[in-house]
Amino acid sequence: MNTISCKMIKAFLGVFIIAVLTGCNNSQSAGKVDTKVTANRAAWLAYWDLESGAKDLTRMGKLDKLSYFGAYFDKNDCVFIPKELSKKKIEIQRQKGKYETYLSVVNDKVNPDGSVVLKDIEVLRRLLVNESLMDKHIDDILEQAAQGSYDGIEIDYERIWKDADIGQAFLRFTTKLYAKALKNHLKLRIVLEPCAPFTTAEFPKGPEYIVMFYNLYGLHSDPGPKANKDFIEKTLTGMQALPGEKSAAFSTGGCVWGDNGEKRLITEVEAKTIVATYDLKPTRDTDSQCLVFEYDEIGTGITYQVWYADVNTINCWIAIAKNRGIDNISLWRLGGNVAINKIK
Repeated sequence: MNTISCKMIKAFLGVFIIAVLTGCNNSQSAGKVDTKVTANRAAWLAYWDLESGAKDLTRMGKLDKLSYFGAYFDKNDCVFIPKELSKKKIEIQRQKGKYETYLSVVNDKVNPDGSVVLKDIEVLRRLLVNESLMDKHIDDILEQAAQGSYDGIEIDYERIWKDADIGQAFLRFTTKLYAKALKNHLKLRIVLEPCAPFTTAEFPKGPEYIVMFYNLYGLHSDPGPKANKDFIEKTLTGMQALPGEKSAAFSTGGCVWGDNGEKRLITEVEAKTIVATYDLKPTRDTDSQCLVFEYDEIGTGITYQVWYADVNTINCWIAIAKNRGIDNISLWRLGGNVAINKIK
């Protein structure tokens, strides 16, 4: 796969310094980083947070690839791009930097009754298991990318490995899509979940593979970090089996868990706003370098626990990846980041 000033930065300078000295920089993985290596940078711009995302885009330093997230499926199983996303792309392109643009296609589905299914594998079953429908789907994607003047296509189909038939069909689909994309002078990025069968599936050579290094904890779990050192290193080991160019995708922001069962994603700006409102002092978790705090919401009696990433967290995760030879870094996502210009 969601704004206020940073008045508390001074309050956390001590925390940040301690974290740098005792956390990432003292770890075996981060200590060996070759600072001479220049990493490629990519980021996602999400259709539901375009204005905030565009502000981050203007503040971001080096950027090689920008993925517009995203296209999904309409009630007829056709690829649909939100109008606001296409409009923002045209606006951004007027002052485009030297980065490539990608149309990110996700398997979210709008049903005839207007309801939405996230990460729908049934639409993939309909379109990928049948070869003729697969070809039609590929042509649909290529047409959308061409009409939008994108440099490439990004496929972000999730939960596919829960079904063997869909998994095998996905491999055939990506092989065909890559061949047709080349003929149409389009590049291809394929986003994979950390649970993907890196060593057993025959992924085609040619596309760039982006592995998601997040959701270790999240809306599906109890409180915890989106990633930590062990999770990152384990996933890095597995993804070495992938062919060709590889990228590690790290997530900004975090998640909120209430003792009433409520769970929601949160940006860094939103987390810092809560900290300022309740005059809190987050602590930095050693294993993940995430910031953690709890608070009792005024008037409700509900206790919330928050885990989120800041620039120090992201830079620590990047250092671990670079130490293991992964120099390409993708950032999920633009919007609501305090110091995105300081991400290495």
